[in-house]
Amino acid sequence: MTRLDDKLARIRSGAYRRSDFIIADAKDPDMGPGLHAVGPARGNGERFRTRAEFLDSIEAIVKQDVVDIMLTSVSNLEQLIKRKVFAGTGVKPAIRANDTTDVWRHRGAAHHLEPSRPFRTASLKHTRRLTDLGLYSITFTNDMNADHASLEAFRDFRADAEANRFSYFLEVFNPNVERGGLNAGTMPGFVNDSIIRALAGLTEAERPRFLKIAYNGPKALEELASFDPGLVVGVLGGGAGTTRDCFELLHQAEKYGARVALFGRKINLAESPLDIVRLMRAVADGELTPLEAVKAYHAAVVKLGLKPMREIKLDSAVTEPALKQA
Repeated sequence: MTRLDDKLARIRSGAYRRSDFIIADAKDPDMGPGLHAVGPARGNGERFRTRAEFLDSIEAIVKQDVVDIMLTSVSNLEQLIKRKVFAGTGVKPAIRANDTTDVWRHRGAAHHLEPSRPFRTASLKHTRRLTDLGLYSITFTNDMNADHASLEAFRDFRADAEANRFSYFLEVFNPNVERGGLNAGTMPGFVNDSIIRALAGLTEAERPRFLKIAYNGPKALEELASFDPGLVVGVLGGGAGTTRDCFELLHQAEKYGARVALFGRKINLAESPLDIVRLMRAVADGELTPLEAVKAYHAAVVKLGLKPMREIKLDSAVTEPALKQA
Protein backbone atom coordinates (compact mmCIF):
# COMPACT_ATOMS: atom_id res chain seq x y z
CA MET A 1 0.00 0.00 0.00
CA THR A 2 1.35 3.40 -1.03
CA ARG A 3 0.31 6.79 0.26
CA LEU A 4 -1.82 7.11 -2.89
CA ASP A 5 -3.54 3.78 -2.16
CA ASP A 6 -4.29 4.82 1.42
CA LYS A 7 -5.79 8.13 0.34
CA LEU A 8 -7.92 6.63 -2.43
CA ALA A 9 -9.21 3.97 -0.02
CA ARG A 10 -10.33 6.59 2.50
CA ILE A 11 -11.88 8.77 -0.20
CA ARG A 12 -13.91 5.88 -1.61
CA SER A 13 -15.00 4.66 1.83
CA GLY A 14 -16.48 8.05 2.70
CA ALA A 15 -13.79 8.77 5.30
CA TYR A 16 -12.20 11.62 3.30
CA ARG A 17 -10.40 14.34 5.20
CA ARG A 18 -8.64 17.33 3.66
CA SER A 19 -5.20 15.83 4.22
CA ASP A 20 -6.31 13.04 1.85
CA PHE A 21 -6.49 15.45 -1.09
CA ILE A 22 -4.09 14.07 -3.70
CA ILE A 23 -1.53 16.34 -5.36
CA ALA A 24 0.31 15.18 -8.46
CA ASP A 25 3.14 16.78 -10.41
CA ALA A 26 3.07 16.37 -14.20
CA LYS A 27 6.64 16.35 -15.46
CA ASP A 28 5.82 14.85 -18.87
CA PRO A 29 6.09 17.77 -21.36
CA ASP A 30 8.51 15.80 -23.52
CA MET A 31 5.58 13.50 -24.39
CA GLY A 32 3.65 16.37 -25.97
CA PRO A 33 5.15 19.75 -26.80
CA GLY A 34 8.70 18.40 -26.72
CA LEU A 35 12.02 19.97 -25.84
CA HIS A 36 10.88 23.57 -25.48
CA ALA A 37 8.29 22.69 -22.82
CA VAL A 38 10.78 21.48 -20.21
CA GLY A 39 11.29 25.16 -19.39
CA PRO A 40 14.17 27.62 -19.25
CA ALA A 41 17.39 26.82 -17.42
CA ARG A 42 17.37 28.28 -13.91
CA GLY A 43 19.42 31.45 -13.88
CA ASN A 44 19.93 31.29 -17.64
CA GLY A 45 16.77 32.17 -19.53
CA GLU A 46 18.69 32.19 -22.81
CA ARG A 47 18.42 28.41 -23.18
CA PHE A 48 16.14 25.52 -22.29
CA ARG A 49 17.04 23.03 -19.59
CA THR A 50 18.97 19.97 -20.63
CA ARG A 51 17.52 16.54 -19.93
CA ALA A 52 19.92 16.11 -17.01
CA GLU A 53 18.80 19.42 -15.50
CA PHE A 54 15.16 18.46 -15.97
CA LEU A 55 15.74 15.11 -14.24
CA ASP A 56 17.40 16.97 -11.37
CA SER A 57 14.31 19.17 -11.00
CA ILE A 58 12.08 16.08 -10.86
CA GLU A 59 14.32 14.45 -8.28
CA ALA A 60 14.13 17.52 -6.04
CA ILE A 61 10.32 17.40 -6.00
CA VAL A 62 10.25 13.65 -5.32
CA LYS A 63 12.76 13.93 -2.49
CA GLN A 64 10.69 16.71 -0.92
CA ASP A 65 8.02 13.99 -0.52
CA VAL A 66 5.00 16.30 -0.54
CA VAL A 67 3.34 15.38 -3.85
CA ASP A 68 1.61 12.00 -3.99
CA ILE A 69 2.24 11.18 -7.66
CA MET A 70 5.07 12.04 -10.04
CA LEU A 71 4.05 11.69 -13.70
CA THR A 72 6.82 11.47 -16.29
CA SER A 73 7.60 10.01 -19.69
CA VAL A 74 8.70 6.38 -19.72
CA SER A 75 12.22 7.30 -20.77
CA ASN A 76 12.67 9.75 -17.91
CA LEU A 77 11.13 7.42 -15.33
CA GLU A 78 13.61 4.75 -16.36
CA GLN A 79 16.46 7.12 -15.54
CA LEU A 80 14.87 8.17 -12.25
CA ILE A 81 14.47 4.53 -11.22
CA LYS A 82 18.14 3.93 -12.01
CA ARG A 83 18.96 6.84 -9.71
CA LYS A 84 16.74 5.27 -7.00
CA VAL A 85 14.98 8.62 -6.70
CA PHE A 86 11.75 7.19 -5.27
CA ALA A 87 13.42 5.06 -2.60
CA GLY A 88 12.39 6.09 0.89
CA THR A 89 9.56 8.38 -0.28
CA GLY A 90 5.79 7.99 -0.43
CA VAL A 91 5.62 9.35 -3.98
CA LYS A 92 4.01 7.05 -6.56
CA PRO A 93 5.70 7.06 -10.00
CA ALA A 94 3.39 7.12 -13.02
CA ILE A 95 3.93 7.37 -16.77
CA ARG A 96 2.02 9.02 -19.58
CA ALA A 97 0.60 5.92 -21.26
CA ASN A 98 -0.54 7.59 -24.48
CA ASP A 99 0.22 10.75 -26.40
CA THR A 100 -2.74 11.81 -28.52
CA THR A 101 -2.24 14.26 -31.37
CA ASP A 102 -3.80 17.22 -29.55
CA VAL A 103 -0.77 17.37 -27.24
CA TRP A 104 1.71 17.47 -30.16
CA ARG A 105 2.35 21.19 -29.69
CA HIS A 106 5.76 21.42 -31.29
CA ARG A 107 7.19 24.75 -32.36
CA GLY A 108 5.76 25.56 -35.79
CA ALA A 109 3.41 22.55 -35.75
CA ALA A 110 -0.33 22.48 -36.49
CA HIS A 111 -1.21 18.91 -35.44
CA HIS A 112 -3.28 20.16 -32.51
CA LEU A 113 -5.58 22.13 -34.81
CA GLU A 114 -7.21 18.92 -36.09
CA PRO A 115 -9.61 16.71 -34.06
CA SER A 116 -7.61 14.65 -31.59
CA ARG A 117 -6.48 11.24 -32.84
CA PRO A 118 -5.43 8.35 -30.59
CA PHE A 119 -1.78 7.33 -30.46
CA ARG A 120 0.42 5.42 -28.01
CA THR A 121 4.21 5.43 -27.84
CA ALA A 122 4.61 3.66 -24.49
CA SER A 123 4.69 -0.14 -24.31
CA LEU A 124 3.00 -1.43 -21.15
CA LYS A 125 4.94 -4.68 -21.42
CA HIS A 126 8.24 -2.81 -21.06
CA THR A 127 6.91 -0.15 -18.68
CA ARG A 128 5.53 -2.58 -16.10
CA ARG A 129 8.97 -3.13 -14.53
CA LEU A 130 9.11 0.60 -13.77
CA THR A 131 5.59 1.23 -12.46
CA ASP A 132 2.07 -0.17 -12.58
CA LEU A 133 0.31 3.19 -12.97
CA GLY A 134 -0.15 5.42 -15.99
CA LEU A 135 -2.21 8.30 -17.31
CA TYR A 136 -4.44 7.57 -20.31
CA SER A 137 -5.81 10.60 -22.14
CA ILE A 138 -8.90 11.16 -24.29
CA THR A 139 -10.11 14.34 -25.94
CA PHE A 140 -13.76 14.23 -26.99
CA THR A 141 -14.30 16.66 -29.87
CA ASN A 142 -17.94 16.20 -30.96
CA ASP A 143 -16.53 14.82 -34.22
CA MET A 144 -18.09 11.39 -34.79
CA ASN A 145 -15.14 9.75 -36.56
CA ALA A 146 -12.53 11.15 -34.17
CA ASP A 147 -14.47 10.29 -31.01
CA HIS A 148 -15.28 6.79 -32.29
CA ALA A 149 -11.58 6.15 -33.00
CA SER A 150 -10.63 7.48 -29.56
CA LEU A 151 -13.07 5.16 -27.79
CA GLU A 152 -11.89 2.15 -29.78
CA ALA A 153 -8.29 2.95 -28.81
CA PHE A 154 -9.39 3.30 -25.16
CA ARG A 155 -10.97 -0.17 -25.35
CA ASP A 156 -7.74 -1.63 -26.73
CA PHE A 157 -5.69 0.08 -24.03
CA ARG A 158 -7.85 -1.40 -21.27
CA ALA A 159 -7.29 -4.89 -22.63
CA ASP A 160 -3.55 -4.27 -22.78
CA ALA A 161 -3.57 -2.84 -19.25
CA GLU A 162 -5.41 -5.89 -17.90
CA ALA A 163 -2.99 -8.25 -19.63
CA ASN A 164 -0.03 -6.44 -18.06
CA ARG A 165 -1.59 -5.90 -14.60
CA PHE A 166 -1.41 -2.16 -15.17
CA SER A 167 -3.76 0.44 -13.64
CA TYR A 168 -4.52 3.90 -15.00
CA PHE A 169 -6.14 7.22 -14.32
CA LEU A 170 -8.13 8.87 -17.07
CA GLU A 171 -7.46 12.36 -18.35
CA VAL A 172 -10.26 13.99 -20.35
CA PHE A 173 -9.40 17.26 -22.05
CA ASN A 174 -11.92 19.81 -23.28
CA PRO A 175 -12.44 19.67 -27.08
CA ASN A 176 -9.36 20.93 -28.92
CA VAL A 177 -11.39 22.00 -31.97
CA GLU A 178 -14.78 23.62 -32.55
CA ARG A 179 -17.29 21.07 -33.83
CA GLY A 180 -21.06 20.69 -33.80
CA GLY A 181 -21.89 24.09 -32.38
CA LEU A 182 -20.45 23.57 -28.90
CA ASN A 183 -19.91 26.81 -27.01
CA ALA A 184 -18.76 27.91 -23.58
CA GLY A 185 -22.20 27.19 -22.18
CA THR A 186 -22.73 23.70 -23.62
CA MET A 187 -19.15 22.37 -23.62
CA PRO A 188 -18.90 21.47 -19.88
CA GLY A 189 -22.08 19.38 -20.09
CA PHE A 190 -20.84 17.69 -23.26
CA VAL A 191 -17.60 16.70 -21.52
CA ASN A 192 -19.39 15.39 -18.41
CA ASP A 193 -21.83 13.35 -20.51
CA SER A 194 -18.99 11.99 -22.64
CA ILE A 195 -17.13 10.80 -19.55
CA ILE A 196 -20.13 9.04 -18.01
CA ARG A 197 -21.04 7.38 -21.33
CA ALA A 198 -17.44 6.19 -21.82
CA LEU A 199 -17.31 4.57 -18.36
CA ALA A 200 -20.87 3.22 -18.12
CA GLY A 201 -20.01 -0.05 -19.87
CA LEU A 202 -17.03 -0.86 -17.66
CA THR A 203 -16.85 -3.14 -14.65
CA GLU A 204 -15.22 -1.81 -11.48
CA ALA A 205 -12.02 -3.67 -12.36
CA GLU A 206 -11.80 -1.83 -15.70
CA ARG A 207 -12.49 1.66 -14.44
CA PRO A 208 -9.81 4.33 -13.90
CA ARG A 209 -8.46 4.89 -10.41
CA PHE A 210 -9.51 8.51 -10.75
CA LEU A 211 -10.31 11.16 -13.34
CA LYS A 212 -8.31 14.18 -14.40
CA ILE A 213 -10.39 16.86 -16.14
CA ALA A 214 -10.25 20.56 -16.91
CA TYR A 215 -11.86 22.77 -14.30
CA ASN A 216 -14.91 24.17 -16.09
CA GLY A 217 -16.29 26.01 -13.10
CA PRO A 218 -18.00 24.96 -9.86
CA LYS A 219 -21.33 23.88 -11.38
CA ALA A 220 -19.81 21.43 -13.87
CA LEU A 221 -17.36 20.00 -11.34
CA GLU A 222 -19.98 19.57 -8.62
CA GLU A 223 -22.34 17.89 -11.10
CA LEU A 224 -19.76 15.27 -12.05
CA ALA A 225 -18.24 14.76 -8.60
CA SER A 226 -21.63 14.24 -6.92
CA PHE A 227 -22.98 11.82 -9.56
CA ASP A 228 -21.10 8.74 -8.39
CA PRO A 229 -19.18 8.68 -5.07
CA GLY A 230 -17.11 5.77 -6.40
CA LEU A 231 -15.75 7.93 -9.22
CA VAL A 232 -12.92 10.02 -7.80
CA VAL A 233 -12.65 13.27 -9.78
CA GLY A 234 -9.50 15.36 -10.15
CA VAL A 235 -8.63 18.54 -12.00
CA LEU A 236 -5.71 19.41 -14.24
CA GLY A 237 -3.65 22.51 -13.63
CA GLY A 238 -4.02 24.15 -17.03
CA GLY A 239 -1.84 27.09 -18.07
CA ALA A 240 0.81 28.79 -15.98
CA GLY A 241 -1.44 31.68 -14.87
CA THR A 242 -0.76 33.73 -11.75
CA THR A 243 0.28 32.25 -8.44
CA ARG A 244 -3.20 33.14 -7.14
CA ASP A 245 -4.71 31.13 -10.03
CA CYS A 246 -2.67 28.12 -8.90
CA PHE A 247 -3.80 28.23 -5.28
CA GLU A 248 -7.35 29.30 -6.16
CA LEU A 249 -7.76 26.33 -8.49
CA LEU A 250 -6.72 23.94 -5.75
CA HIS A 251 -9.03 25.61 -3.22
CA GLN A 252 -12.07 25.66 -5.51
CA ALA A 253 -11.45 22.13 -6.79
CA GLU A 254 -11.49 20.72 -3.25
CA LYS A 255 -14.50 22.82 -2.28
CA TYR A 256 -16.64 21.61 -5.18
CA GLY A 257 -15.86 17.92 -4.94
CA ALA A 258 -12.52 17.17 -6.60
CA ARG A 259 -10.15 15.00 -4.58
CA VAL A 260 -7.10 15.21 -6.86
CA ALA A 261 -5.20 18.01 -8.59
CA LEU A 262 -2.46 17.43 -11.13
CA PHE A 263 -0.25 20.42 -11.82
CA GLY A 264 2.29 20.78 -14.62
CA ARG A 265 3.34 24.24 -15.73
CA LYS A 266 2.22 25.81 -12.44
CA ILE A 267 5.03 23.89 -10.71
CA ASN A 268 7.54 23.53 -13.54
CA LEU A 269 7.67 27.25 -14.36
CA ALA A 270 7.51 28.58 -10.79
CA GLU A 271 10.45 30.58 -9.44
CA SER A 272 10.66 28.14 -6.52
CA PRO A 273 8.96 24.81 -7.31
CA LEU A 274 9.60 23.40 -3.84
CA ASP A 275 7.94 26.36 -2.14
CA ILE A 276 4.91 26.36 -4.41
CA VAL A 277 4.41 22.63 -3.78
CA ARG A 278 4.78 23.13 -0.03
CA LEU A 279 2.15 25.87 -0.08
CA MET A 280 -0.19 23.86 -2.33
CA ARG A 281 -0.29 21.27 0.42
CA ALA A 282 -1.08 23.96 2.99
CA VAL A 283 -3.98 25.27 0.86
CA ALA A 284 -5.32 21.76 0.24
CA ASP A 285 -5.20 21.06 3.99
CA GLY A 286 -7.07 24.29 4.76
CA GLU A 287 -4.14 25.78 6.66
CA LEU A 288 -3.88 28.81 4.34
CA THR A 289 -6.29 30.69 2.08
CA PRO A 290 -5.19 31.16 -1.55
CA LEU A 291 -4.34 34.81 -0.92
CA GLU A 292 -2.35 33.99 2.21
CA ALA A 293 -0.45 31.38 0.22
CA VAL A 294 0.45 33.94 -2.47
CA LYS A 295 1.92 36.25 0.19
CA ALA A 296 3.82 33.37 1.77
CA TYR A 297 5.15 32.30 -1.63
CA HIS A 298 6.45 35.77 -2.50
CA ALA A 299 8.15 35.99 0.89
CA ALA A 300 9.83 32.62 0.23
CA VAL A 301 10.99 33.66 -3.24
CA VAL A 302 12.50 36.89 -1.92
CA LYS A 303 14.19 34.99 0.92
CA LEU A 304 15.90 32.80 -1.70
CA GLY A 305 17.29 35.93 -3.32
CA LEU A 306 15.15 35.51 -6.43
CA LYS A 307 13.09 38.12 -8.23
CA PRO A 308 9.39 37.22 -8.55
CA MET A 309 8.14 37.08 -12.14
CA ARG A 310 5.22 39.31 -11.19
CA GLU A 311 4.71 42.08 -8.68
CA ILE A 312 2.67 40.70 -5.78
CA LYS A 313 -0.42 42.77 -6.56
CA LEU A 314 -0.62 41.35 -10.08
CA ASP A 315 0.25 37.86 -8.85
CA SER A 316 -2.61 38.02 -6.32
CA ALA A 317 -5.23 38.41 -9.04
CA VAL A 318 -7.52 35.65 -10.29
CA THR A 319 -7.21 35.68 -14.08
CA GLU A 320 -8.54 32.33 -15.36
CA PRO A 321 -12.22 32.63 -16.44
CA ALA A 322 -13.40 29.34 -14.86
CA LEU A 323 -12.10 30.47 -11.48
CA LYS A 324 -14.14 33.65 -11.66
CA GLN A 325 -17.42 31.70 -11.74
CA ALA A 326 -17.28 30.82 -8.04
